[in-house]
Amino acid sequence: MPDGSPAGFPTHPPGKTIDQLAVGDSASVTKTFTQEDVEAFARLSGDDNPAHVDAGWAAGSIFRARVVHGVLTAGLVSAVLGTQLPGPGTIYMSQTLRWLAAVYPDDKLTAIATVKEIVAEKGRVVLETTVERDGSTVLSGEALVMPPGARSRSRGRERA
Repeated sequence: MPDGSPAGFPTHPPGKTIDQLAVGDSASVTKTFTQEDVEAFARLSGDDNPAHVDAGWAAGSIFRARVVHGVLTAGLVSAVLGTQLPGPGTIYMSQTLRWLAAVYPDDKLTAIATVKEIVAEKGRVVLETTVERDGSTVLSGEALVMPPGARSRSRGRERA
């Protein structure tokens, strides 16, 4: 394990093992994406759909303005799982996503993960995942993870 985090990144406490988790445990991360964040993501991902980067084009769309990529919004769920619950060392195995509302640059978003089920014999945890803006859900889904210290029964080839 590295001695410390690279410059500019915080250190996090160790992630919770399956034995340290309980149904109902919850954690969250809050972030506001700027238009600059959206444009950086468009460059990194190659998704430069004008709905995200062209103000004139987006003004004529059903959204009436540029919107944050849905997958960038969903990335906040990954942030919760990887830094808070279960936390560092978590293996993200699958995710369902349902977008319920558009997200705009400068919207304050909160991603929440809540333990829904613990499958101890398989070393897996199912979490309900949501992203909210002003208390209203803009994205919902469910994640399957392998918490830190859990081992696959078939050396990484097992399906959940």
